[in-house]
Amino acid sequence: MKNRNPSKLAIWLGLADNSFTRQKTVKFGDSSAVNSGRAWGILMIVTLFILWWLATNRGWVKPIYWPSFDAVISRASLLWTEGFRNVALWDHVALSIYRVLSGVFYGAMLGVPLGFAMGLSSTARGLFDPVVEFLRPIPPLALIPLIILWFGIDEFAKIFLLFLAALFIMTIAARAGVSGVNVSKVHAAYSLGATKFQVLRHVILPNALPEIFTGLRTSMGVCWGTVVAAELVAADKGVGSMIMIAKNFLQTDTVVIGIAIIGLIGYVIEIVMRKLEARLIPWKGKL
Repeated sequence: MKNRNPSKLAIWLGLADNSFTRQKTVKFGDSSAVNSGRAWGILMIVTLFILWWLATNRGWVKPIYWPSFDAVISRASLLWTEGFRNVALWDHVALSIYRVLSGVFYGAMLGVPLGFAMGLSSTARGLFDPVVEFLRPIPPLALIPLIILWFGIDEFAKIFLLFLAALFIMTIAARAGVSGVNVSKVHAAYSLGATKFQVLRHVILPNALPEIFTGLRTSMGVCWGTVVAAELVAADKGVGSMIMIAKNFLQTDTVVIGIAIIGLIGYVIEIVMRKLEARLIPWKGKL
């Protein structure tokens, strides 16, 4: 007899559909019918590790260009116990996380209100749209010389660079969220006697939150990609600084470990953001 109730492990791995996706009559084209696919992800990771081990231990790749699996494990153990340049490994990690989260936080604090203003006011759009659209394509890395001249090489300069990386993403995301509000809902709210603030609070903001969360997730990714450059600004702590210093001494195993740390933390933050989005915005895709 066919098992109609797959195990929780099979559902978690994506080898079987859960109770919701089993009810779907159409799978292709319906993103909500796609399961986690974690089993394939685990298979891909294991395959990459096996290829890494084979390539480096059989001499397919020169160690100076890509370290062996054993060398990375040995260096990771050393960094865990002794740190890097007299600084604990987790101090480097914590400082990079602080810088990224600070940049995203300040970028959201300014970018979201700015995006709302541009989406709701012709004057704000006229004033800020040319500036935002002009500065948005400029990569934050190109601004490093100016940031050093303006703010020096202290902590503020690094966070300001990450702030710029997040600012315009959050502005565009908030403006897109406001522009996507169904005008019939706004008219219905006014017809029921709602004030402008109530329309903003109960109609515009809930409709814009999915786009804002998408902007937050994108900003996190961009800031993690920028943190290495931000920590080039005369930094002696942080994962990006650790990578660049190790590169100067041809410590490719430390470079790989730093890259892996950035990728893992970015992945964890992405998972947390997905969980928060599912919990805080359950109406996404249903309005």
